[in-house]
Amino acid sequence: MAWIKTIPFNKADKKVRDALQGPRAMFPPEYATPTSENDESVLLTHTLIPDALFHAFSTFGALTSPDLPLSRKDHEMIATVVSEKNNCHY
Repeated sequence: MAWIKTIPFNKADKKVRDALQGPRAMFPPEYATPTSENDESVLLTHTLIPDALFHAFSTFGALTSPDLPLSRKDHEMIATVVSEKNNCHY
């Protein structure tokens, strides 16, 4: 397994904290709390490039907006199929 340096939230500077917290307001409510430590570690792999983190997570928030014609079920189905095709374990 590859090792990626991360910056824990409690050691992050303001830019990284803002990049992590800002887009979360756009996320579906189910994403408000990590379901495991692995969920949080996946997010933290982005902490070395805060600008990319902010834009990637903002994109996710925009793509899963309840204002779009896709339902929450549709979003989950698409994410599941993409994860399976990419051989993701999560």
